[in-house]
Amino acid sequence: MFLKGDRCYTDKCAIERRNYAPGEAGKKRAKESEYRIQLREKQKTKRTYGILEKQFRGYYDMANRQTGVTGENLLRILESRLDNVVYRLGFAKSRAEARQQVRHGHITVNGKRVDIPSFRVRPGDLVAVAPKAKDMLVIKSALISNERVQVPAWLEVDIEKLQGSVLSLPQREQIDLDIREQLIVELYSK
Repeated sequence: MFLKGDRCYTDKCAIERRNYAPGEAGKKRAKESEYRIQLREKQKTKRTYGILEKQFRGYYDMANRQTGVTGENLLRILESRLDNVVYRLGFAKSRAEARQQVRHGHITVNGKRVDIPSFRVRPGDLVAVAPKAKDMLVIKSALISNERVQVPAWLEVDIEKLQGSVLSLPQREQIDLDIREQLIVELYSK
């Protein structure tokens, strides 16, 4: 969609020359406060996993009650959600698509249909595509587009059988997202 217009493809493009807001106050930068940085990190994490505030707060409280580092526990809980595991196994192109596949009953855990995206998998669980959904074009196209995407070390996938198993819960080093979980812990600790 060419929304910028023809002028932005020349040297006279206002967006390229002045990358600040119009007007007298446009050049003033908003000060990056500590709270703002922490809030942005929390919002980024929530958006990444597709979770609303109430559920995210519940996950934080759960992580805070567990032993160990709260931020790592929080990421471990988020990564062990069924919709995220389906995405990580390569059965969906995005977490939103994985969420819809789970919601529509196209995913089974240990042979039983699960239609709750927030279902938490455990080590040893077998996550598979339901027999009725094995011929779906969406899943096949996701597998084709995700062939070069590497499955995390805490998961194991068998593309021929359209199933994967959870070997263990992920450690912080195995989560490849650019999330600074300590800022989220600091925000909720206030």
